[in-house]
Amino acid sequence: MKAIITVTGKDKTGIIAGVSATLSACSVNILDISQTVLQDYFAMIMLVDLSGSTVTFSELNERLEKTGKSISMDIRIMREEIFDAMHRL
Repeated sequence: MKAIITVTGKDKTGIIAGVSATLSACSVNILDISQTVLQDYFAMIMLVDLSGSTVTFSELNERLEKTGKSISMDIRIMREEIFDAMHRL
């Protein structure tokens, strides 16, 4: 199972490290990552593989939310099939 993670907020040092550490602690593999900085704002989207995850999707979501609060970023996760369904034309 795959998921899409988005991270947005004011740019600062350690954003990717913080999110990656949370994913690593849950045995979630990052398949692809794209990030950019627009003026002072950071935006990142990740495609991750949840098949080896050691936590439930709900627990992962809670951990990512906690990480987001600790680094003052908005972090959201959505299962790939939901993302695909929402973006079909």
